[in-house]
Amino acid sequence: MTEKEIVLNFWKAMESNNFYAAAEYLTPDCDVIWPLTKEVIRGRKNFAELNSAYPSDGKWCFKVERIVGEGEQVVTDVVVSDGVRSDRAITFHTVRNGLIFKQVEYWPEEYQAADWRTKWVERAE
Repeated sequence: MTEKEIVLNFWKAMESNNFYAAAEYLTPDCDVIWPLTKEVIRGRKNFAELNSAYPSDGKWCFKVERIVGEGEQVVTDVVVSDGVRSDRAITFHTVRNGLIFKQVEYWPEEYQAADWRTKWVERAE
């Protein structure tokens, strides 16, 4: 199985909302890093428990918008929604020996575009 296939299977497992099953694609001692909040989730058990406890208004859905890989590095752009909120995750996955050993996840907040730029840009929907 290629590194990209491993990461795609991880996202498919996340779609099941069985976060313990998804964590099986991570090494037992993985690091999942959230740079924007300066947090590190250490280990697949913490990953599964955090995701299982994460507040939601419904079942989480995961849509892979794009995936790019080169060697052990795979990058995904994923839309995550519980039916009420929708977020975007840009994740840098490092795959070694058939498992994800490290993930660096960026969860950017949406913000309003500045009006001063309107003569050069179009609003994307």
